[in-house]
Amino acid sequence: MTTAASILVVDDEQRSLESIQRILCDRFDVHIANNIEDAETILRREWIQILLCDQRMPEMTGVEFTQKVRDEYPLIIRIIISGYTDSEDIINAVNKGGIYQYITKPWHPDDLIIKLNNAVDLFRLQRENEQLSVELKLKPDTIEQSMIEKRRTLKARYDWDQAIIRSQESCMNSICNTIRNAAPFDVNILLTGESGTGKELCARSLHYNSLRQDKVFVAENCGALPDELLESELFGHKRGAFTGAIDDRIGLFELADGGTIFLDEIGDTSPAFQVKLLRVLQEREIRPLGSNSRRPINVRIIAATNRNMEQDIRDKKFRQDLYYRLATFEINIPPLRNRQCDISPLAIAILNQTMDQLGKRVKGISEEVLNCFEAYQWPGNVREMQNEIQRMLVLGQNDYLGSDLISPQILHATPEESIADMELLTGIEGTLKQRVESLEARILKETLIRLRWNKTQTAQELGLSRVGLRNKMHRYGLEKNTNIESIIDVA
Repeated sequence: MTTAASILVVDDEQRSLESIQRILCDRFDVHIANNIEDAETILRREWIQILLCDQRMPEMTGVEFTQKVRDEYPLIIRIIISGYTDSEDIINAVNKGGIYQYITKPWHPDDLIIKLNNAVDLFRLQRENEQLSVELKLKPDTIEQSMIEKRRTLKARYDWDQAIIRSQESCMNSICNTIRNAAPFDVNILLTGESGTGKELCARSLHYNSLRQDKVFVAENCGALPDELLESELFGHKRGAFTGAIDDRIGLFELADGGTIFLDEIGDTSPAFQVKLLRVLQEREIRPLGSNSRRPINVRIIAATNRNMEQDIRDKKFRQDLYYRLATFEINIPPLRNRQCDISPLAIAILNQTMDQLGKRVKGISEEVLNCFEAYQWPGNVREMQNEIQRMLVLGQNDYLGSDLISPQILHATPEESIADMELLTGIEGTLKQRVESLEARILKETLIRLRWNKTQTAQELGLSRVGLRNKMHRYGLEKNTNIESIIDVA
């Protein structure tokens, strides 16, 4: 419940005091005083917001008292109420007492209540303004400290060593070393690789570990816009430059001045736009659409593409001179299917991130799920894994994410897809009998997991009887794991 506003009424006429108190007591916290001494006592004791004071009193006039209150309690809203309309009294009340209203008698109760409600709103606004003034005085230090904390958080989030999740023997280790070595130097970099492999993550890691880390990082998908809109997005435009350009617009190159701009899908741009971008890189200046003046820029460019740039250059789809401007360093990000050892740590890290995003917690992820993930080819790479884990977390009803939640396209991967044919065979050691048995055990386990441990369906698919399947499962120790060792905790 909102606390009622506190009002002090000062009048030497007792009947007038009682009348005002009866009218206002239902809406306000009313204090009354029939002399100045009592009024001053109440002001010292109570938190008064509105002072309603009679003008003609024996000890001093209302103007004199409001002037005194103004000096000692400047936030109190002061109102004079009087049966006299002497113009000199009104002028003095405004100039000396700094009053908010001068109410003449006889007054109407509704009109008095409206004016007092307005006075309460004014008091609230004064308090908010005072608080804002104090906050503004502290704002520069607060903003600077906040910016320092945000930069520290971003640098930690995109640290080349911690942000790129991988195992100790990952092929990404050499890429992370390249990022570490290239980040401090102000050179343009081209990131190549399939969609969803994490090229933007690498771009941000390059920026937040560079000398430009305190400046802006902006990103633009160059393949998503036609030339005119892309040119406007990157270089800006003047009002009237094209249909719909109703205001001047600052482009991303100018916005990122001093920082880094990430041009994603650069290989999908047209030859005409490539010419304009090449000139920007050569001259280090931009010309907004519809403008005759050029503006210098100081940005680091990190570009990315999922196309075969060498083939596009041979096919005249991409300018060779622009390629060499962009690719001082070229870093190729491998697809997830070539990073099998990274799949488990990636899945666990993605699950932790997804739990934070969705506000839903589980205790862990089963070993069977990770086995299925490692067997799958992941054509959508890390982005596909993020979607899969998000879907599993939404659907999951148990403490752990199990194989019953896996999407059909992952669960139904054939043994040929699940096993990297010759690599698997050459990786198995022992006699021929031992190698065949090892391969048989893997095929059995994959099929059981894929069919959710349905023995009838597994036996039918593999051409075995239920007894034959049960014997092989017993021989290879293939039972559906339910103990804690089969669970990978996310903690």
